[in-house]
Amino acid sequence: MPEYDFFSANAALAAKEELDVEALELVYRLEVSGEVLYQSLADRVDDPEAKELLRRNGREERGHARRIAKVLSIRTGTEWTPGPEHEEILTVPLPDAVDANFFLAVVQGEIAGDAGYQRWADRETDPEVERLLRLNGREETIHAGRAQQVHEILSR
Repeated sequence: MPEYDFFSANAALAAKEELDVEALELVYRLEVSGEVLYQSLADRVDDPEAKELLRRNGREERGHARRIAKVLSIRTGTEWTPGPEHEEILTVPLPDAVDANFFLAVVQGEIAGDAGYQRWADRETDPEVERLLRLNGREETIHAGRAQQVHEILSR
């Protein structure tokens, strides 16, 4: 498997029309890393409300990974358990400081994440896999809304 950072993994997945097992494993790793991304962003802002919004997104990213593990179990026909290579956090290259405008890019990334999940769900034949993918996607749009709130808080 190629070496990815958080952003190159996103780009590689955005090019996928359908998710095979290898791509799903990368989605799992990306969602686990999303938790770290949001915790790192929370550490870079001073406002307590903004911190909590970001931390909430991070906790939900781990939930997305759990759903992807369920998808992998369905897809492989056996209980899928992540190995150490799946739990390895992707490098998330972030600036030392982030300003309000940085979160506009986060909003766009989350909206694109929802679109990707919906596109993959559209191609699914298993109704449970489709449901899990759509649920992850809808929550990405909720994350976009929270990132927009962070932008507004930091713009005051």
